[in-house]
Amino acid sequence: MERQGTGEVAEAGDTTGQGGIASWRARLDERMASAGTWPGRSPWIREAVTALPRDRFAPSRLWDWDGHAWQPVDRDSSPDRWAGLLYADQHAPAVTQITANLPTSSLSAQALVVDMLDSLQPEPGNQVLELGTGMSAWNAALLTWRTGPKTVTTVEADPRLSAAATVRLEHLGLHVTAVTGDGNAGCEAGAPYDRVVATYAVERVPWAWIAQCRPGGRLVVPWGRLGHVALTVADDHTHAQGWFQGLAQFMPDRTAPSHPHRAYAEVRGHREPDGERPLRRDLTPLGADWGLRFHLRVALPEVELTTAADGDGTSAWIHDGRSWASLSTKAHGVFAHQGGPRRLADELESAWDQWSVLGSPSVYDYGMTVTADGQWVWALDAETGPRWRTTP
Repeated sequence: MERQGTGEVAEAGDTTGQGGIASWRARLDERMASAGTWPGRSPWIREAVTALPRDRFAPSRLWDWDGHAWQPVDRDSSPDRWAGLLYADQHAPAVTQITANLPTSSLSAQALVVDMLDSLQPEPGNQVLELGTGMSAWNAALLTWRTGPKTVTTVEADPRLSAAATVRLEHLGLHVTAVTGDGNAGCEAGAPYDRVVATYAVERVPWAWIAQCRPGGRLVVPWGRLGHVALTVADDHTHAQGWFQGLAQFMPDRTAPSHPHRAYAEVRGHREPDGERPLRRDLTPLGADWGLRFHLRVALPEVELTTAADGDGTSAWIHDGRSWASLSTKAHGVFAHQGGPRRLADELESAWDQWSVLGSPSVYDYGMTVTADGQWVWALDAETGPRWRTTP
C-alpha cells in the first residue's frame, strides 16, 4: 500500500478490449482463491474488492520495465497491457510514478492489501485512522466499505495527492474524512480510534499513533520497509505489542530525513580487504530464506545486503556505509573478505548462528513492543525471547 502517483482514475466498465477488465478481475480472483490468499476469517475483504476493484483506483498511466528502461503503458492506447499490469500477478505492485528512471510510487499488490486488511481486523462501526492516503485512496475506500460512512479518517502529507484522493472518494460516493498533514502526528481531532493502519514504512512507530488508539485497539504498521506488524494497545495504555504478519517492501516515510543510498562498490572503493578467510557454510539461504533475511534485518539494522547466484552458487555483498564485506562462493570453496571499522562478515555469521540456534524462525515468529520511551523487536516470546532495540 505504497504512496501513489498522479493520474486519472479508471472508470468502471469494459475498457480493455478483448476479454475486458471484468475477465482480468475474475482471473485474479480465481487465482487468489486457488492459492488460499483470500482470508477465511475475513470474507468481507473479497466482497469489498469485488465491489471496489483495483482498476477503478489506478491512474490511467502505469509503467512497465522492458529490461532496459521503464516504459509508459496508457489505458487508452494499450488497455489490455494496462490491465495486465494490475491483475496478472497478485503479488506485483503496479508502478504509477517514475522519477529519474526509478519507481517512486506504486499501487500495492492486491495480495498485500488483502493481507494488511485481514491483519487489521476492522469491524462495522469502528473508527479508523489511516496514515498515507496516496492518490488512489483504494485502501481508504475498502475500509469504508467495511466500517461504514464517516468512520474513516485518512491523512496524506502531499496536498496534491490528498486533493486527488478526496475527489475520487467523493466521485464514488464514499464518505471519508481526508486530511492533509504529517501522518506521523496522526489526527488528534478524530481520536480515539479503534483501528490505525499505515501504508508507508517507518523505522520507529510514532507514539502518537498509539496514544490516539483506544485501549484494546489494533494497529497495523509496516516496519523497516520489509515487514508489517499488528500491535494491540494495552489496557493501561502504557505500550502496544504484537506479532509480525508478513513480508513486503513499502515506500518509506516521506517526512523522515533522507539518506542517500550508497552502493557496495562506492563504499568499498579501491580499498584492499584485511585478509581472506574461508567460510564453512552454504550461502544459498542468504538469497533464498526470508526468515534469515528478516533476522539479519533485525539484528544488523544498519547493514545492506545484496546477493546473486551463478554457476558456483550464491555470493553476497554487505555494507553499512563505512565498512564492507563480500562472501564469495567459488568452485573451490566459500571465502570472506572485509574491511573498514566493523568486521561485517563476522557479525553476519554471528547473527546467522543465533538464528540457527533459535530454530530458524520465520518472520511470523517475531514480534514488537512499543512504549513511549522506546521500542524493540523480539523473537519467539515477548518476555523470555531475545530482543533487539530498533533504530532510535
